[in-house]
Amino acid sequence: MSRRKTTGSSGDGKKSYEVGYRKPPRHTQYRPGQSGYPAGRRKGVRNLKTDVKRALAMKVKVKENGRSSTKSTQEAALMVLRETGFNGNTRALVHLLELALRFNNDEAAQTQQLPADDQAILDAYVAARTTTATGSSADDPASKTGSGSGRKARK
Repeated sequence: MSRRKTTGSSGDGKKSYEVGYRKPPRHTQYRPGQSGYPAGRRKGVRNLKTDVKRALAMKVKVKENGRSSTKSTQEAALMVLRETGFNGNTRALVHLLELALRFNNDEAAQTQQLPADDQAILDAYVAARTTTATGSSADDPASKTGSGSGRKARK
């Protein structure tokens, strides 16, 4: 039979601490805030997503109309893409238009009228939902008389 060691009680009335499996002596335990693996991954290690965001947010000097100004890398890249597209590079122009379609979310584009067929389907669905919610539909099983289970009552 193994005997467990206990650390002596301190004079302030605390119980003694039992040392054993997964219970190291208090003096060898890690202090609060101290890592168990100091050579491990540092806090705040960047990944590709944060590196891309940081690189696109960096400021660069751009000459525009003879004047120098600072713009983000992202904005400068879009300006270069726009200029090369206007100068005859169709790939750049197509890419710029794809970006415009993806990121230009105007309110007017979202409030387009649906085709008549689709609008009729949505109206029928809404009408069916409202009639079943009020319980006045003939197809509603809860509105039918009887026990509701579909079986005949025993005599």
